[in-house]
Amino acid sequence: MSLPILHFARMPWPADWAQLFGRVAPLLVDLGFGGGDSLVSLAQENPGANVLGIEISLPSLRRGARKLLNGGLSNARVLQGDSFTSLRLLFQPQSISGVTINFPDPWPKARHESRRVINPSFLELLASKMLHNAPLNIATDHEAYQEAIETYLSESPYFKSSTNEPYVLSVENRRQTKYERIALSEGRIPRYYLWQRNDIDATSVFPIPEETAVPHVVFLTSLNLDQLGERFEPFHVQDGDVHIKYLDMYRSVERDMLFVEAFVSEEPFPQRIGLGIRGRHTGDLVLSLHEIGFPRPTPGIHMAVQHLMDWLHEQDPDLTIVNSTLADGIEP
Repeated sequence: MSLPILHFARMPWPADWAQLFGRVAPLLVDLGFGGGDSLVSLAQENPGANVLGIEISLPSLRRGARKLLNGGLSNARVLQGDSFTSLRLLFQPQSISGVTINFPDPWPKARHESRRVINPSFLELLASKMLHNAPLNIATDHEAYQEAIETYLSESPYFKSSTNEPYVLSVENRRQTKYERIALSEGRIPRYYLWQRNDIDATSVFPIPEETAVPHVVFLTSLNLDQLGERFEPFHVQDGDVHIKYLDMYRSVERDMLFVEAFVSEEPFPQRIGLGIRGRHTGDLVLSLHEIGFPRPTPGIHMAVQHLMDWLHEQDPDLTIVNSTLADGIEP
């Protein structure tokens, strides 16, 4: 028996945490729990809370899930996803009772600093999801990241120090994480930022993307699938803030179908998807979203179908639409 690993892309947006945990309780979140020690500690110390660990690494997720199961900690779950996207998509405003971030990846190279999870935009997102006075505990041993975190927290209008100091150098009864032990053994001095959400309402809005019907278009064309495949070349479309890259087209060896690989860059949830063009016994063709990869039918996905239809129409100006489920305002 194993504890299931949740995945943010396969869950309702937002998630129903009370149903998932089987009870209504304060929700504590451990972002990037790594080896799982902090997650286990959080669950043990807060039996009356629902504890969620979010991590991108599958090996870390498996270790964390195993440690929770071995510890009999039924009040905790693990979820695969990046922190920013998971927070934005899965949590209602003011639904989180506490956040822990232990030794996040410092991305030490200057050109990679933008990948650090803690930045002003991330703190605004956190503020919109956290309850007033909820604790925010951060630890890091990386000097440059320490300075950045202190600056971001001090400049944020939504957080205040719980100790009246930017950070402390030790925390009583703290259970050390794997990375913390490594840092101490190598002579680095971690800083612990014990802050909390204040009572100023967050003004930034982070809307959850609307999910629409799964898009498909039925059409008639004088071109067959082989002819369409011969004409395809990779192309890129920008539609507002959405970027769509059509990467490749493949011919199925067993089915009367073309498969188009595409990447849809749409905030806050970019998706690599497959679009299928298949023939039907009625003589028409269907362009639809393929189920591979558990795609979500967001507005950007409808745009991807729309612009592929535009390309098809360029190949055959006499193409006609028989039926379409594209969202309102998106016309092929």
